[in-house]
This record gives sequence, C-alpha cells and structure tokens, in this order.
Amino acid sequence: MHRRFLLVCGMAGLASALVAAAFPTGVSCASGQETIAFVGARIIPVDGPEIDQGVLLVGNGKVLSVGPVGQAEIPANARNVDATGKVIMPGLICTHSHIGGGSGADSSNPIQPDVRVYDSINVRDSGFKRALAGGLTTLNIMPGSGHLLSGQTVYVKLRKAETIDDLMIRAGDGWIMGGMKMANGTNSMREDGGAFPGTRGKSAALVRQHYIKAREYRDKIARADGDPAKMPDRDIGLEAMLEVFQKRRVVHHHTHRHDDIMTVLRLAVENDFRVVLHHVSDGWKVADKIAAAGVPCSIIVLDSPGGKLEALDVSFKTGGILEKAGVLVGFHTDDYITDSRFFFRSAALAVRAGMTREGALRALTINGATMLDLNDRTGSLLPGKDADFIILDGDPLSVYSKVLETWVEGNRVFDRNDPADRIYAVGGYGAGHDQDPYFCCFHELMMQQLGISSGND
Repeated sequence: MHRRFLLVCGMAGLASALVAAAFPTGVSCASGQETIAFVGARIIPVDGPEIDQGVLLVGNGKVLSVGPVGQAEIPANARNVDATGKVIMPGLICTHSHIGGGSGADSSNPIQPDVRVYDSINVRDSGFKRALAGGLTTLNIMPGSGHLLSGQTVYVKLRKAETIDDLMIRAGDGWIMGGMKMANGTNSMREDGGAFPGTRGKSAALVRQHYIKAREYRDKIARADGDPAKMPDRDIGLEAMLEVFQKRRVVHHHTHRHDDIMTVLRLAVENDFRVVLHHVSDGWKVADKIAAAGVPCSIIVLDSPGGKLEALDVSFKTGGILEKAGVLVGFHTDDYITDSRFFFRSAALAVRAGMTREGALRALTINGATMLDLNDRTGSLLPGKDADFIILDGDPLSVYSKVLETWVEGNRVFDRNDPADRIYAVGGYGAGHDQDPYFCCFHELMMQQLGISSGND
C-alpha cells in the first residue's frame, strides 16, 4: 500500500552516543533458564478467560503455568516479580512486515520464487527495536508486492541478534520457516508491457503458466525415481514451488479488490495451495466467499486510508464482517504502513467498528500464529509454549496504555524504563538513525516514471 507522506522519527541525524544502543547490544535480557513468577497482574492468556489477579510462571524459555493468585503453585526457587496493576498477554504477531530493509525480486521478471528475503535483512535496523517497543515478538518478514511473485518470506522471533540466523524460526528438521509472497492488482502491472503484465487477466495467466511449469518439474523428479541421469536440471525457484505444492510453504497473497480476491481463490483451488489473503480492502464485500473457501485473512486497519484506487473501499468494519462470516482473521502492520509501535490500534479500531474484543485480541496473537504454522509454539500463554509475552500498564485496547516490557522465549528484550530502549518507543533525535523506511512500490514506480530500471520494489 502507498501513502502520501511518511515521517520517520529522528531520521534527521545520528547521535554518536546512541550507537551503543543499536539492536544487538542495547537489549536488556534476563536468563531464559531462570524461573520467574509474575504475580498479581491481570492476565489475558488468549486461549482462555482473563484472570483478574493472576500468576504467570515462566522458566527455561517456556510458559510453565498460568493461574489465579492463591491457586497457582510457585516454586521456592522462583524469582517473584510484583506485577500488580499491570496487564500481561502473549506477544503480538505481525503476519506481514517489511522491517529490516529486506528486498526481494528485482525488475528482471514478474515471477521470482528463487529469491529469499532473508538474504537481504539487516537485523541491526532500528525497526526491530520499534517493533519490540510495540510488543511484537514474531514477524513474517516479506519482500515487496511489486511482482506477481516476489520471493520467499521468513518467519522470525525478535530475539537478541547478531545476524538474521539468530532470528529465524526453524522447523524440527532445521527447515527455515517462511511462506511465498505473491500479489495481484495494480502493483505488479506495468503500462509499458515487457515481461510484466499490463492487465489483471494477463497477471492471472502468467501465474497459471508458472504453476504448470512447477508441476511439470515436480513430475519429472517423480519419474526420475532417484536416477541422476533422468533428473531435470536443478532450479532453485521451482524447488521452492515444490514446497508450496507440499503445503509446507504457505502463499501469502497481497490482494485488494473483490475481483482480485476471487482470482486468488480460484488459483488456490486450481493449483491446490494453501493461501492467506493479505490486506483484502474489499474483503467485506465477499466475506461469505472467503469463508466458504476456508481461507484466512490478514488485514490491515488504516486510520488514514488512501494512496491507491483499488483500496478505495477499505473499511474499519472488515474485521468484524469477516469474523462474523467465520473467517480466521489476523492483523498486520505492513510496517511502515502502520508503525509497529501502534499495532494495538488495529485491534481497537476494529472493535469500534464491530469486531468482538476476544476476536480482535486473537487477531493480534494466536490467529497470526496459526497463519504462520506457529500456533503450537506461540500466540497464547498455554503451558509448554514459548515464553513470548508483554507487560502493559493498562488495557491493550486503550490508547493510553503503553508496553512496559517485551519478553521473547523467557528473555526480556525491551524495557521501557531503560533509556536505551525507551527512545525507540517515544522517538526523538537519533531514534531512527539507521532505519530504512519501507515505501512498498514507491521506488519501482518512481524508476518507471524516470525510465530507469530498478532492482528494488
């Protein structure tokens, strides 16, 4: 999505004294092995009823137990933290982020499944600090939407990091977890023709043809039956498409208009892939169709809509309408479209427009985890899950509430009381000194207008 103007706090200068507060070294941590009891907080576990005065027990990086004060057992060796008057809930999950300045496909072709966004992510980018200040603990970092297929996404935990490898979430067999980013609508269309489509119909045709090519590659491998002489030439892009066919890699699909949404649903049926619809500005118009297809929606809630005609009918009511229809709904920031520090506003605005409170809180947490195949690890405060949680000074849907602390896998990674962290929550000189703001397709469109080929969307 586009916007007319973006103000990045503190990008005008760099205070040398703040260099030491860069992401890898400015994180305040406690040992994930320590057993800690947070006592007296109002606890919102998401997978169960709220507890007015509760105890959250964490240790060894995991949630050990959650229960009311007086009923919860606290080990003698546990460190007690008085959380009276505070609110504790699971860490927030953004299913669609561009933090870290990662770039995907270039202008050479509209379909590039071989590109991996994690090959271009800067974990020292201060956007990660802003995300922690907003209570985010898990992200789906995407390449842009200026292509029909712009590459592989990566799912990350916001741990203390020196390199992207420290953030990656891996499956039990070591596979780097992520999806496949696809898009339709105007972003991937080019008036001057060439390899890129000029119409919506041509966009769909190119995608269909690519899926046929990928199926043929899969079938050749099957027929070879392990015989190297019969194997097709290796193609890392088509290998990634095999993971889509295996339904291990979810397609995360940018789409706005109701006709574009329906095109995605058709393509998913024709090619039997799992898909999450992203943005769905017109989702409220075809909520019953989305529900019938059993397809989740990751929506963005904008308090200042605009920027592109296909998002003209975006509505605060979309979340509630989809929820009522039976669609699994999650929220995303599309950061910098919505600053990660203001992610809670998405839920609050959706509730104001008709979504249930419970549904909106789930859309910030467990529903996003489900879309990323991470609901067995995070998204709620169920014993055995990763100790990913946040501590607030008030209700999560109040504009006056602030994130005080953010914890990932039992380690405190943001502390508002620490000046080195606080500046990323409130802004100020130097707070965004190394931030590479994401303008979606701004760069690509500008290069087109100037008649220059660009490698960044």
